[in-house]
Amino acid sequence: MTLKSSDQEVRMIIRSVGLRATPARVATLQVVRDTPAPVTHADVAAKLCAIGVDKATAFRNLNDMTERGLLRRAELGGNVYRFEEIGAGEKNAPHPHFVCVECGSISCLEDAKLTADSQRSSEQFGEVNEILLRGTCKNCK
Repeated sequence: MTLKSSDQEVRMIIRSVGLRATPARVATLQVVRDTPAPVTHADVAAKLCAIGVDKATAFRNLNDMTERGLLRRAELGGNVYRFEEIGAGEKNAPHPHFVCVECGSISCLEDAKLTADSQRSSEQFGEVNEILLRGTCKNCK
């Protein structure tokens, strides 16, 4: 999980990828950074509504930052895209996520890695874009 950053730091991050650091973009990236798991457009828009950012602007900003490599977009169930920050020095390579089949909670499994054998085996099919584990979380057991 990313620690809360100053607005100045967030502005610099946004500018570093060639985007203007508008108040709406700064707020959008801050919401994503302050959320411990991938977040939906609807969740971001709901949080930004309080400061006057409309849903279309939130969606456009999420997509702009995804295209520039600041965010990763994943479809983790429910036919809804979820967004999360790509950390400094991190490639756009996905990390595994755990989705609870009971409550729908999503957790990042950043430390889980494919074994060398699993990587070689998956290469025969193509490039792995997403790793998703489904099960029942501790709270729902």
